[in-house]
Amino acid sequence: VLAPLGQAGARIYRTDREKYAAIEEEMRRAGLWDVPRPERLEGTGAFGGDAMSFEQWLRWVFVPRVHELLSADGPWPRSSAVHEKAFREWRMWGQAPGVDGLLQRLKEFDALFTDPRDP
Repeated sequence: VLAPLGQAGARIYRTDREKYAAIEEEMRRAGLWDVPRPERLEGTGAFGGDAMSFEQWLRWVFVPRVHELLSADGPWPRSSAVHEKAFREWRMWGQAPGVDGLLQRLKEFDALFTDPRDP
């Protein structure tokens, strides 16, 4: 999910510490910050699906990884589909309460990896 990116990384680094902080804030608000840490963090499936729940992946893999990338100024992924996965988990396959703000923040995060010139 987080593969290297070249040029867009500079744009992400400059503008998105606030977006990252907003994701953490929304996770806390939705009660997803205190999900139990999985026994193993390395999964072979997308979003760690074979080793943990999506909420655990978000808290224990995604958040630390984005923090590392911000601290190191990348390398950033070529694309991100975290919002898409979250939407499927919380809206298509379930009705998780209190996640609308988090879904919006994740959508904004994913948009950072979309070239505005792309159709």
